[in-house]
Amino acid sequence: QVQLAESGGGLVQAGGSLRLSCAASGPSGSRYTMGWFRQAPGKEREFVAGIRCSDPTADYADFVKGRFTISRDGAKNIVFLQMNRLNPEDPADYCCAEGASVLDRSQNGIRYWGHGTQVTVSS
Repeated sequence: QVQLAESGGGLVQAGGSLRLSCAASGPSGSRYTMGWFRQAPGKEREFVAGIRCSDPTADYADFVKGRFTISRDGAKNIVFLQMNRLNPEDPADYCCAEGASVLDRSQNGIRYWGHGTQVTVSS
């Protein structure tokens, strides 16, 4: 059983930055691709970014390209999401996910979810 624990959310002014972390614990042999999805109030959950655990292949949703960067510390089983130039469309609950479908931008193959961390952007 893999457990995902997010941290780093909070309140930031528009144009500011936050760095989210997702620490994975559990059997390392079961680690697939990891990534981030977000869900704003009244909206469906959507893909944000994903990264393979076997190589640095990464993918981003169009609305975060050039602003967000996903990375990982394989030794510590931590995935980071550096979020720059946050804007009023970015506030949401950001959830870490692990599963084979992350880079397909699909939730269907997600095996594990974190509880989420809230990001709020003030204008």
